[in-house]
Amino acid sequence: MSEIIIEPVTRIEGHAKIAVSVGADGEVTDARFSVTQVRGFERIAVGRPLHEMPSFMARICGICPTSHLLASAKACDEVLGVSPPLAARQLRRVMNLAQIVQSHALHFFHLSSPDLLLGFDSDPGARNIAGVAARAPELARDGIALRKFGQQIIEKLGGKRIHPAWVVPGGVSAPLSTEQRDTILATVPDAHARAARTLDWFKKNLASWAEEAAHFGSFPSLYMGLVHHDSGNAAYSEGRLRMVDENGRRLLDDVDPRPYWEYLGEAVEPFSYLKSPYYKALGYPAGIYRVGPLARLNVIDHLGSPAADAELAEYRLRLGRFPNGSFHYHWARLIELLHCIDTIGAILSGPGILDEDVRAHAAVNNREGVGVSEAPRGTLFHHYRVDKDGIVQWVNLVIATGHNNLAMNRSVLQVAQHYIKGDQVREGALNRVEAVIRAYDPCLSCSTHAIGQMPLVLDVFGPGGELLRRVSRSAEQ
Repeated sequence: MSEIIIEPVTRIEGHAKIAVSVGADGEVTDARFSVTQVRGFERIAVGRPLHEMPSFMARICGICPTSHLLASAKACDEVLGVSPPLAARQLRRVMNLAQIVQSHALHFFHLSSPDLLLGFDSDPGARNIAGVAARAPELARDGIALRKFGQQIIEKLGGKRIHPAWVVPGGVSAPLSTEQRDTILATVPDAHARAARTLDWFKKNLASWAEEAAHFGSFPSLYMGLVHHDSGNAAYSEGRLRMVDENGRRLLDDVDPRPYWEYLGEAVEPFSYLKSPYYKALGYPAGIYRVGPLARLNVIDHLGSPAADAELAEYRLRLGRFPNGSFHYHWARLIELLHCIDTIGAILSGPGILDEDVRAHAAVNNREGVGVSEAPRGTLFHHYRVDKDGIVQWVNLVIATGHNNLAMNRSVLQVAQHYIKGDQVREGALNRVEAVIRAYDPCLSCSTHAIGQMPLVLDVFGPGGELLRRVSRSAEQ
């Protein structure tokens, strides 16, 4: 028995490793995706005043701070017992959609397009965004421009691109001005054109990735996401929970997402600081499910914007109504990107968006609150308990990346078993093992809160590089 260690896993947010076990016959027997960092925001938030929570929770991550800002504010709304004014809810929606745009653009163009454009077996020294810019400068420029589009909207609304404090318990801290609205609306057509151009490029090249599409996490599972209860359209900020199986059978439908503990359990494995949620009715680990772009397109009836719905129809025509391959996260992500751009334009063109009534004020009316929203990577839950003075006593976070943990582990095993044979392991094979993790676009800083029992190993080297001593969690050698 031998072991192949991939550490760190590259082109993802956070720190992780993959361990692949190979038997004497050269066949892969096991593979595990281990998250090696721990942040612990669930514990360090305890003792803070409720009104601080949205801005504090935004500090979980620099990639998707807005997602945590919004989910946290919604949990605070419930503790206060208020419903934010309509204009505030619409402005929150715009910020959330802008966050999805900038995050999807970062992931697709900067982290995944080097594999897709240059090839999974290409020179690793050139397999990066600089290599993409050299080979396809227009594609690289589109990626930069689309991320800029999302970030600038966040900055216009919240005052800064990273860790904005504009979303607050009860609504938002300031209304939208006419100048801000018109400035954002003027950028929508260009962003739409760039997203549509990228989709055309991806679809033209889809056949060249047929082998990866067939083996990158291609297996039946459940899928979960938020859906508008009246239309069946995608609901990124306010919706009801739907969970379907690989054939579209609805296991949960039109369900209030806030009491998530009634249908989701959370397990902890000793080899990772990332929790493993599961669907309670099937138990652990059989209750494996996926969230994020692939899952959202599987659970919804429609997206709700004309251009994106046309793209969704083609996606389903070519892949089937419920595609099970995790490689298709890439295509789904691009369709969502187009939808979010167009929806931003529609919301900002609608009536009442400039209303100055954007915050409801109240004291603590409930001792517990749950905020649920769709983050770029999937459904996000913030759950708080407070005392009578609004001091946080307990926090549980169920993060999008965590929902996908079981699926990511099954995916690396499938890819490793297909591409790794014997002792001669090609670099491209190992890159594919990493690339299936990239398809999920995990955000590990957001999601590492479990108290695990991972082996801690400290090596002490002498001045000549010789190993003097090895200290592990359980023994010293």
